Amino acid sequence: MSFVAPPGYQPIYGPRIPYLGPIHGGLREGVSIYIQGSIPENITRFLVNLLCGESESSDIALHFNPRFDGRDKVVFNSCQEGSWGSENKIRDMPFRKGQVFEMVILVNSQGYQIKVNGNDFYTFEHRLPLNRVCALQIAGDVSIQTINIIGGGMGGGMGGGMGGGMGGGMGGGMGVSIQGGYPGGGMGGGYPGGMGGGMGGGMEGGYPGGGMGGGYPGGMGGGMGGGSSLPGMGGQPVYNPPVPYSNMIPGGMYPKRTIIIRGMVPYGAERIGINFKVSRSRDIAFHMNPRVRDGIVVRNSMIGGNWGQEDREASLNPFMEGQYFDMSIRCGNQRFKVFVNGQHLFDFVHRLQSFNEIDMLEIEGDVQISYIHF
Repeated sequence: MSFVAPPGYQPIYGPRIPYLGPIHGGLREGVSIYIQGSIPENITRFLVNLLCGESESSDIALHFNPRFDGRDKVVFNSCQEGSWGSENKIRDMPFRKGQVFEMVILVNSQGYQIKVNGNDFYTFEHRLPLNRVCALQIAGDVSIQTINIIGGGMGGGMGGGMGGGMGGGMGGGMGVSIQGGYPGGGMGGGYPGGMGGGMGGGMEGGYPGGGMGGGYPGGMGGGMGGGSSLPGMGGQPVYNPPVPYSNMIPGGMYPKRTIIIRGMVPYGAERIGINFKVSRSRDIAFHMNPRVRDGIVVRNSMIGGNWGQEDREASLNPFMEGQYFDMSIRCGNQRFKVFVNGQHLFDFVHRLQSFNEIDMLEIEGDVQISYIHF
């Protein structure tokens, strides 16, 4: 089955600033607005507004305004019928001059939860009805690579979801990563210390009840001023590749090599396939098969044309409709270790003795991939 994004949810790449465009279908709880961009060295300020109409004079439900003026701060406000409300000033600057950023505005019942580079920044409580918001405006000293409106779909973001405070804020090099997520549906990035040598000291732990998280203590550095050269990772990230995806793994697999895959499971998804292959023999050394409907993640290998024994047990199933995932697959001497959303999911013991011959990654099935980094 092939999945078609809901109308109007195609990402916008490289918009000209100032930008003002519609949010097709409006906002509701569980939707997140994902913005990737960079801050010039000579910035003074920029703004992101959620508007209740498609003109600059429309009411503003959320005004987000980072100001670099020597007393760096981010100002939040709203505007109704031409008059501004009371300002909420946060004297903390999550953006760095001359650096890339990723920002997510998560819509929940309380308000707009802002995450920057994987870290919770601030939640601005609703002042205007959510259902009035229909446009997004970005202006000022900023350049934007991608705007992506994600989620919603099935009556406002899945409730329940994955328990236990999950981390956020995985970092590294250019694609400083975050992933959004949904209220009650728990989400994050973030990895436990050990991985890649625990650079840059991570942020604080997650929140109970499956909410959003910060990073893990000793997690991997923040790419933004944190440790941006991570052991076992190299090369440029691949953004938004089409699926099915098939490509050589630069340099092949070797111990401590880590591959990060971020994406989203669309509504209506049934199964996803991720294969680590030997191109020469076509053997699949490691086949990972999340079956969304069944709520299981099957693992196997196919060597010499024959499938091996399936592994099925796992402590959790993070691959659910409408949910982001942030997965890290690390190759060791004896096994692959797989983490999703900061939680260890399973290990897969090497069945191909010469695992260093693995040189190809394939991703297929019902999945949208936003980022792959070898």
